[in-house]
Amino acid sequence: MPGNSTDVSLRELFRKIRSGMSGYGRGTGEQDGARQRYSRFLLVVAGLGGLLYGIDLGIIGGALPYLEATSGLNAEQLSAVVAAVLLGSVFSTLFAGLLSDWLGRRWLMIASGIAFSISIPIIALSHGFTFLVAGRILQGMSGGIIGVVVPLYLAECLPAANRGRGTGMFQWFLTLGIVISAVVGIYFSLRLAAAEHSASALTVFLLKNEAWRRIFWTSLPGGVLFTLGSCFVTESPRWLYRKGRVEPALAALLRSRSAEEAQTELGEMASALEPSAAAHTRRKGERDSLLRRKYVVPFLLSCAILFCNTATGVNSITAYDTSLLVQGGLSDTGAHWGYVFYTCVKFLMTMVGVMLVDRKGRKFLLSTGTGGMLLSLALVSVLFLRTEQSHRDCSRVLQSLVTQDQKLGFRFDPATAAKLLQMSGNTGRGIDAHHASLAIVYSYGGFTAATPVVRSDTGAAPIRVRRSDCVPSNAVEAFFENPLANLRQARSARLRIERAVIAPVPHPAFGWLVEILLYVFIGFYSFGPGVCVWLALSELMPTRIRSNGMSIAMVINQLVSTTMAGIFLPVVSRHGYSTIFLLFGGFTAVYFLITIFLLPETKGKTLEEIGRYFDGPMRISDRAASLR
Repeated sequence: MPGNSTDVSLRELFRKIRSGMSGYGRGTGEQDGARQRYSRFLLVVAGLGGLLYGIDLGIIGGALPYLEATSGLNAEQLSAVVAAVLLGSVFSTLFAGLLSDWLGRRWLMIASGIAFSISIPIIALSHGFTFLVAGRILQGMSGGIIGVVVPLYLAECLPAANRGRGTGMFQWFLTLGIVISAVVGIYFSLRLAAAEHSASALTVFLLKNEAWRRIFWTSLPGGVLFTLGSCFVTESPRWLYRKGRVEPALAALLRSRSAEEAQTELGEMASALEPSAAAHTRRKGERDSLLRRKYVVPFLLSCAILFCNTATGVNSITAYDTSLLVQGGLSDTGAHWGYVFYTCVKFLMTMVGVMLVDRKGRKFLLSTGTGGMLLSLALVSVLFLRTEQSHRDCSRVLQSLVTQDQKLGFRFDPATAAKLLQMSGNTGRGIDAHHASLAIVYSYGGFTAATPVVRSDTGAAPIRVRRSDCVPSNAVEAFFENPLANLRQARSARLRIERAVIAPVPHPAFGWLVEILLYVFIGFYSFGPGVCVWLALSELMPTRIRSNGMSIAMVINQLVSTTMAGIFLPVVSRHGYSTIFLLFGGFTAVYFLITIFLLPETKGKTLEEIGRYFDGPMRISDRAASLR
C-alpha cells in the first residue's frame, strides 16, 4: 500500500513535471496531439471489446440452423452448444474481478482477446461435439471477462471529460456486433435460398456446412484487432498506483492528460487510499472495513441500477417483439420488418446517447430515458388492456384434445376457430372466426413456452405443441430458463395448457401503433440506460472494490435477466400482455425515482471525487494538497 515513501516520490515527480525535467514532455502542441490520438485509440479498443461482446451474444442465431442441418448432433447436443456460452460467461464473470486485481486490467484484456481468437478456429474447424462445446465455453469465458474488465479499464483510464463517451462506445459497438451477426446470417440465408432452387441436395448440404463455419470465421478479425489493440494501451493508472508503482501510474496518466491534470488525479489517488494506508500503519495487515458507507452505498446503488435496468423488460420485449406485432394485427412479413426497424432505432439512439453523455451528463440521460420508457410502457399496457377485454380463453377445450403422448396438434382455420369458440361456451361476441388469432401458452413441469401467434385468415402452418420445444435438454440451459424447475420431472410431466387465447385480429393500424410505442421504448432505453448502465457500474464503485464489485453486480444482473425471462410467459398466460407491461412499467418507475433522488451526477468528476461523495462531506486532505 502506498505510504510515506510514496509521498516523497510523488513530490519529486511533481517537481520534475513543473520544471520540465520529467522526460515526458515535448512541445505543448505535440503533447496535445499525442494525447488526443491516444484517447481516440482507447475509444477504438473499447469499441472492439463491445463488438466482441455483441458477437458473443448474436452469432449463434445465424449459424445454428446450418449447424443443426449438417453436424449430425441431436437436439440435446445442439442445446448444449448454445448453452455453453452462458456457462462460460457466468463462470468467468464470477472471477473476472479477482483476475483483474491479480493480473491487471490490460493483461486480462489481452488474455480475453486471445481466448476469443483461439475459440473461433476451435469451433470453425471442429468435426465433433467435444470441440464445439469447448470452443463455445472459451468464447463465453472471453465475453464474460470483456463485459467486466473493459468498462472497468475505461473508467480508470479515460479522463473525466471523455469517460462517458468511451464507455458508451462499448455499448454502441455491442449493438453493432449484434447487428453484424444478424446481417451475416441474413447474407448466408439468402445465398442458400437461391442455391436450393438450382443446386443438388449434396451441394446444398456442403454449402450449409460451409455457411456455419464461415459465420464464425467472420468474427475472427475483431478478436485479433482487439488483442493487438490491448497490447498497445497502458495499464490502468489506478491499478498501478494501488500496487505501489507510482511512476508508471503517472506515465499512464500523462498519455491522456496534461501534466496539471495528471498531478491532480495522482494526488486524489493518494487521498482516496489514505485511510487504508493509515490503518495499515496502525496495525499490520488491517484494512479499512468494507462495511463503511463509502463502500456499501455505491455498491448497493450500482446493484439497484443494474436490477432495474434488466427488470424494465427490455430483453423480453426484444425477444417477443415479432409475436406482439402479429397479435397486434400485422402480417408476418410486416412484423419482421417492424423488428428490423426496431433494431435500427436501438442502434441509432445508442449513437445519440454516446454523443451526449459527456455533454448533458449521466443523470440527464438516465432520467430522460427512464421517463420516456415509463410513458411508452404505460401506453402499451393501456392499448393491450382494451383489446384483451374481448379475448376468449379456450384452454379447457384444448386440454381435452391433448393426446396420450402429451402432444397437441391442429390447424387453426376459420372452421376450427368457430368450433373452439362454440365449445368454450360463448358465441365469440366481437370475434369473427374468419379474422381471429390464437396463441397458446403451455408447460411441462416448471418450464413454460408459447406457440407463435397464428391467424385464421392467413393459412398458417398447423400448430404443434411438443415437449422438445419447451423442456431444455441439459441442466445448463434449464438453469437459465428456470433455476427453480426440476428438469428430471419435466421430462415426464403431463402437458398443461396454461392459456389459449382466441382474439379478434385488430386493424393493422393498431399493430403499428404498438410498434411505434415500442420504438419509443427502445429509443429512450438506448439513449439513456443502454449507454449509462455500464458507466454507473464502473464509476460508482470505489477503487478498492471496483473490480470485485462489478463482477458481483454483473452476476446479479444475469440472475435478474434469467428471472424476468422465466416469469414473462407465465404472467402473460394468466393475466395478459397488459399486466406484464404494467409490471415492467413499475420497475421502470422505481428506476426513474432512483435516478432522480439517489444518483449523483458524475459528469466531469474523477473517480476519487465520486468516491468522496459517498464518504460523507467532501473534504480535500491537507496532506494531498501538500503533494501538489
